[in-house]
Amino acid sequence: MEVSLTGHTDNKLCIVMVGLPARGKSTIARKLRENLAKDHIGCRIFNNGQLRRRIRGQDTSRPEFYDPSNEAGMKLRERIALTNLDRARRFLENGGQVAIIDATNVSRKRREKIESFFNDHNILFIECINNDDEILDTSIRHKIRLPEFRGLSADLAMESFKQRISYYKSIYSPLGKEKNFVRLDSLNNRILSEEIADEVPFYDQIRDFLVTDSVKNLFLIRHGETYFNLENRIGGDSSLTSNGIRQAEALAKYFQKKNIPFIFTSKKKRTIQTAEPIQRLQPSCTIVPLEEFNEIDSGVCECMSYEEIRHQMPEVYYARKEDKYNYVYPGGEGYVTMKERVDRGIKKALFLSGGAENIMIVGHRAVNRMILSHFLYRRTEDVPYIYIPQDKFYHIVATQYKKLFQLKPYQ
Repeated sequence: MEVSLTGHTDNKLCIVMVGLPARGKSTIARKLRENLAKDHIGCRIFNNGQLRRRIRGQDTSRPEFYDPSNEAGMKLRERIALTNLDRARRFLENGGQVAIIDATNVSRKRREKIESFFNDHNILFIECINNDDEILDTSIRHKIRLPEFRGLSADLAMESFKQRISYYKSIYSPLGKEKNFVRLDSLNNRILSEEIADEVPFYDQIRDFLVTDSVKNLFLIRHGETYFNLENRIGGDSSLTSNGIRQAEALAKYFQKKNIPFIFTSKKKRTIQTAEPIQRLQPSCTIVPLEEFNEIDSGVCECMSYEEIRHQMPEVYYARKEDKYNYVYPGGEGYVTMKERVDRGIKKALFLSGGAENIMIVGHRAVNRMILSHFLYRRTEDVPYIYIPQDKFYHIVATQYKKLFQLKPYQ
């Protein structure tokens, strides 16, 4: 085995995930493994939680198991951690190139043990940080579906998981003393700080993966026909017409054979009503309404038709016509002011979907234009004119290796 001048085995890397539960560590780990595999780099994930659940099952749903003062729980978790470290080391010694230790690893003591265990290998620590309460709450609700929480009510499972997090917080020490580390805002794919003292194998690829939005299959759908659509009115919270309901049911049948674990909608009735028939034909699907995907707020023009605006507020009508992207409705929004919140909604959807093969967003015309422009380059002046029909949907693939945009009919 070839050894570098620093004493580390060349082209062998142990990536150590760090962070509190529900911060996106496993999603980042899977993303790294999948992308490294595309470059024919042998990579494997060693997940402490999966091993723990195989050994103890539901026993580990109790928060007391994670109490640092619980000696029996500490010994078992230490044994599980050492078992995974040993497996990771054997993987690297037998031809593997990158081993990812997927666990909280929040204490400096645990990380020192890992450094000692892999003292002849390159080590890169990646800390995942996300303090968005809404995202955390939704993420926990998804995690408590795991078999280890079977038998607990949703409220008790939530309480148990939050108590588990508080125990980890009590021993949490952020990265800073380690030689090679990245502290990552895992919601926004933004590196907060980094220190790379050694020549870490594959680091340029890894860093690029960490900061790039990636989606395998995003199905971007506009809500079905509403009563306001028939009257050419904007904004409001109109319900679907009977035709809109038929459109939603047709979508449900079209996607029935695809596994859609998450449907992200706005908080408006028309998007949720479009998502509900799709959810009913899925074996396990969660509708997640996000206010970031609400339609453009047209301020003083809410619920008016374009014809009414032209006659009653000609100054608004013609000013907006002059520069549709940058115009902001009095008391409302414009495309230009929507960008930040829609981008935030996309980040939330990608984070919560956890790297799922398929995700769906049911949005509105203006919002869907902004989502498309996030993935597909358009001059700002052209964004308000992107075609967003109600009888077709966009299929988007956006990874480091592939870009795909298709407009497809579903009827």
